[in-house]
Amino acid sequence: MRKPRDIDGELKALQERARALKAQRTVQLGELVEATGADVLDLETLAGVLLAAVEQAHGKPEAVARWTERGAAFFQAGGKKSARKGKAGAASEPHRSGSPDRQAGGSLI
Repeated sequence: MRKPRDIDGELKALQERARALKAQRTVQLGELVEATGADVLDLETLAGVLLAAVEQAHGKPEAVARWTERGAAFFQAGGKKSARKGKAGAASEPHRSGSPDRQAGGSLI
């Protein structure tokens, strides 16, 4: 005879796994904010930037495509932390994120 399934135990395990994944995602988002240098922005500014991006994403798919290219280039280059090593004060230069070579998917270094 087959052993009966412990549905409650399985559900509890799945809920715990979901909590762990949510916590991992939260940590990764924080790491992304730091890696991009966005941690130098105050919370209101960062929230405003993210809200504007979400609004633009719905109406401008070409903007999303450009952001995707820039993001891919960022990760391929190893992130801003590797770019900061040789640059003193890089965190105090937020205007650099809009430079033409980075918009076209150029290297971050």
